[in-house]
Amino acid sequence: MNTPPPTVSSIPFAEAVRFWLKLGFISFGGPAGQISVMHQELVERKRWISERRFLHALNYCMLLPGPEAQQLATYIGWLLHRTLGGIVAGGLFVLPSLFILIGLSWIYMVYGHLPAVAGLFFGIKPAVTAIVVFAAFRIGSKALKNVWLWAIAGASFASIFALHIPFPAIVLGAGMLGYLGSRLRPEHFRLGGGHGITVKPHEPSVIDDHTPIPHHARFSWSSFWRHLGIGVGLWTSTLGGLAGIYGWNHPLTQMGWFFTKASLLTFGGAYAVLPYVYQGAVDHYHWLTPLQMIDGLALGETTPGPLIMVVTFVGFVGGWTTTVFGSDALVWGGIVAATVVTFFTFLPSFLFILIGGPLIESTHGDLKFTAPLTGITAAVVGVILNLALFFAYPVLWPQGFSGHFEWIPAIIGIAAFVALYRLAIPIIPVVGACAAAGLFLTLAGLA
Repeated sequence: MNTPPPTVSSIPFAEAVRFWLKLGFISFGGPAGQISVMHQELVERKRWISERRFLHALNYCMLLPGPEAQQLATYIGWLLHRTLGGIVAGGLFVLPSLFILIGLSWIYMVYGHLPAVAGLFFGIKPAVTAIVVFAAFRIGSKALKNVWLWAIAGASFASIFALHIPFPAIVLGAGMLGYLGSRLRPEHFRLGGGHGITVKPHEPSVIDDHTPIPHHARFSWSSFWRHLGIGVGLWTSTLGGLAGIYGWNHPLTQMGWFFTKASLLTFGGAYAVLPYVYQGAVDHYHWLTPLQMIDGLALGETTPGPLIMVVTFVGFVGGWTTTVFGSDALVWGGIVAATVVTFFTFLPSFLFILIGGPLIESTHGDLKFTAPLTGITAAVVGVILNLALFFAYPVLWPQGFSGHFEWIPAIIGIAAFVALYRLAIPIIPVVGACAAAGLFLTLAGLA
């Protein structure tokens, strides 16, 4: 006999805060792994939101520039506990990574490359690859319900892998195919369903398929303008304050302006905007060297939180190397610069959810809105698979296909996938075990 679900009002805010804080520390594996963890915890285990409502929110976040997993956490937190819930959920998704990366950046700048750190990375990289492959499998098994959606996923993969078509163009094409499909074969493009596909019965959720839209999540122009005004005011006052205190050409002011622009270009995740960040931070502003940028990406790949948190490393190193507060305050300059960069990178993500969420909530039962988003979700599965190959290539063939194949990372990656898929071991123990294995092999001279 199913137990009745709790109501939103019966979910203590403190319990939600504890979960979002925990999520901030265990959100490894990039957006695919992070979304997979949220689905497992919020849909399957806690039953705070139903699968269809979860996927509908995810589809919207996929459309937005910025880190979709962080935006999804913000969206669900907002649904459960209003604006404060969204800010707390999205903020705690980022804060652990901010503190961890500031600490790692300090170690990097002070002590340089340590053999122990290289050993940890040797084991973690194949584990992250396995996490992404596992997450692609989990999401694909739920999103690709018929041959039409499989075809969109396959075309998406071929477009980004072989033809190098930009992700925004893939999103636009998938949305158009979804809309066209809703007119010609609507049964194939319903969220979670398709021809010959029935949605499995599920236990009731706090926010279920047919739960009325919470009062605070209903659209109103007063709420729209209030949130927009507060967000724009925060951005203007912060950037204006930096310009007023230090001048427009000061590194802190330029970081705020540059990463505001970068935050609006992150369609398709961090990898879509990394070339832009590289061009600006390395080539134009010279905040860090090409080698430092690569090392920062490695840190971003192996720490919890969105991969775009690599900008925290960029900010810290930039604040350090440009001596924003003088040569006697290098650490303080790095910390402030890292915080400034992170603030301007994530502020638009909160605005997109708090402003656009009420409009999206009003469409979760409307096929003409959900069908294009269903097509986009199918396309994203193909993009995630491409991301998995992007991770695997430098891990397994570090010298390129003309070089030798790395069997030890391959074995570590296969073991990690088996642990996740067949043994259902949580992500953190898997990552920890792989890191320990990499450290041991490196110190033993076997890697």
